[in-house]
Amino acid sequence: MEACEYLEWKLIYVGSAEDETYDQLLESVLVGPVNIGNYRFVLQADPPDPSKIRDEDIIGITVLLLTCSYLGQEFIRVGYYVNNDYDDEQLREEPPPKVLIDRVQRNILADKPRVTKFPINFHPENNEHGEEAPPLAENAIETNVNGEEPLPSPEGPAIEQ
Repeated sequence: MEACEYLEWKLIYVGSAEDETYDQLLESVLVGPVNIGNYRFVLQADPPDPSKIRDEDIIGITVLLLTCSYLGQEFIRVGYYVNNDYDDEQLREEPPPKVLIDRVQRNILADKPRVTKFPINFHPENNEHGEEAPPLAENAIETNVNGEEPLPSPEGPAIEQ
């Protein structure tokens, strides 16, 4: 990656597993210019707007995605499971007919990220044959942060409270 190039980071809250129109872009920032190397920065964002999430999707498991793109090409995606549930045992056992949003708490499993890396063309000026980077899904590599096998499905015991 050349100097004077920017990385675009996006933080996305997945509002519904079935319909991406409910996804919310919580933050989008350009970081740079950067050279090859390791960097640290803090990305802060407001929480998702509950009025843009269907009632049936407010309680339960969802995902928070952190993506990074270079020259419009996404090359890494970090997914964190999020468990949204009531802060009270009785409400968890007997949920009210209408969601009480002020009683919902969010637990982000920050210590168990799912990392997917996508091959991209970091040097498009060197691509004289007009070839494009391979399709994302075809060559994606998914691991957890320690490089181990992918995490299990978010169903069941993966969520700790």
